Amino acid sequence: MSVLEVQDLKTYFFTRRGVIKAVDGVSFSLGEGEALGLVGESGCGKSVTALSIVKLLPRPAGKIVDGKVLFQGENLLEKTENEMRALRGKRIALILQDPMTSLNPAFTIGNQVAEPFKVHQGLKGSILWEKVTDILSLLRIPSPQARLGSYPHQMSGGMRQRVVGAIALSCAPNVLIADEPTTSLDVTIQAQYLAVLKDIQKQSNTSLIFITHDLGVVAKMCTRVAVMYAGRVVEIAPVKELFAQPAHPYTVGLIRSLPKLGVKVKRLFSIEGQPPSLVNLPAGCRFAPRCGKATEICFAQYPPSVPLSASHEVNCWWPEK
Repeated sequence: MSVLEVQDLKTYFFTRRGVIKAVDGVSFSLGEGEALGLVGESGCGKSVTALSIVKLLPRPAGKIVDGKVLFQGENLLEKTENEMRALRGKRIALILQDPMTSLNPAFTIGNQVAEPFKVHQGLKGSILWEKVTDILSLLRIPSPQARLGSYPHQMSGGMRQRVVGAIALSCAPNVLIADEPTTSLDVTIQAQYLAVLKDIQKQSNTSLIFITHDLGVVAKMCTRVAVMYAGRVVEIAPVKELFAQPAHPYTVGLIRSLPKLGVKVKRLFSIEGQPPSLVNLPAGCRFAPRCGKATEICFAQYPPSVPLSASHEVNCWWPEK
């Protein structure tokens, strides 16, 4: 059963340079308790997709011009701002990339973690602070009571990221969107944070959208993965199937570019060329100028969605078999 369905979502930015088609027809579904990875290079539309789902686009430039975002059968794009405020943080939560920009430096950790409990559950007094301490303990923050009076700059990057996670998970949301939450963490702290996040997700049966550049993180955290390129999802499949049999040339290139333990090469594989300008997108497949298999039709028409199995789809005229 799908808890979230994104259907042909289009989000454009209207600027002096022209119309930037950051998200241009994205569709995917998220099952109950499922972890879906959203991967692709910088600028492909991953973060804008996340911000569109919760309607937190920068204004006035950013606008959702078409599509549907169905959350438990309700179209979020039809909801008012007050209705979205009641829903954000309670039923759908978002972990942003950089904890130093998402945490307010002027407020203590305790006050910031307490806010969702106050706003969405009406808690106050000793019960409120017990809940705050409990959620900090759940995220494995040492000496949680002592941390209530700390400010963000007094904590390490790993601890700040856990605090942001505590805020997002405080009201046990149905859907959690994690937008590259491990970007600023070193490898050891990243592994610890991911283990905590995965344990909590399993315990609470929260549906997770995990946005990342790191395919290794996708393999560890997710059950399905959607690959984005230039504002579109070009391939979606179960993680094991995608790694074993990638079908889109872009996905093949991403996986080939990963270094392999024990294999020595003079130079790592890289995908030649650059992504297209989102202001002036080509008529056909957006990856065609960088694809070695491209033919005339690839430059003329955008490819349809081709089902390779019950759960594996790819947008390509000549998918890998």
